[in-house]
Amino acid sequence: MKDNSVDDIDKLDSSDQNNPAPQQQHEGDGLHRLLVPDARDLPLIPPSAVESNFVSYFAPDFIKPGHDQYVYRHANGLCVIGLAPTHVAFKDSGGITAVDFNVGRSDRSVLKVTGKRKKNAQQFEPNTALCKVCTNDDSYIVRCCVKGSLLEVNDRLIKLPGLLNSLADREGYVAIIMPKPADWLKAKGLLLGLEEYKKLRDC
Repeated sequence: MKDNSVDDIDKLDSSDQNNPAPQQQHEGDGLHRLLVPDARDLPLIPPSAVESNFVSYFAPDFIKPGHDQYVYRHANGLCVIGLAPTHVAFKDSGGITAVDFNVGRSDRSVLKVTGKRKKNAQQFEPNTALCKVCTNDDSYIVRCCVKGSLLEVNDRLIKLPGLLNSLADREGYVAIIMPKPADWLKAKGLLLGLEEYKKLRDC
């Protein structure tokens, strides 16, 4: 005699596999939404590397009117320094034509920092000059904006000053500085956030 109870159990097991419990299905749907976002929720333009990895701050009219600079702060504490798009140098005919790191008492472009302890890093004040950018009409001093150790200057700008005209917020950055936490908090209080800067400069 055939045991019908065994067949019934097999049918139930098969049914369970083909029709998962409502709770399991709900959890699966939630996981799918996390892993595969709705295209309608995505921005029309993907965020840039700067927007994804840095918090943007600005120092408008730093030392002199029109000398607008940016400070991009990374989560590890590093600050990238450069010219904001509203810097007065960009308004001169022909834009920036030359960059000179030989300012102050030393040539910043020959600075070589080595090791985890950043040996040979110079300590600079917010108003310390990093370089001089030149246009056909004038020249302008670019400054640190924050107190800290100068780790690197973008010496590519010496041969390719045009990077400042086209990619000032990326390949055209001027320098990288590492401030101490206390010095950063002090500097941050004097800087503007991105939205404040846009409102100030109407851009």
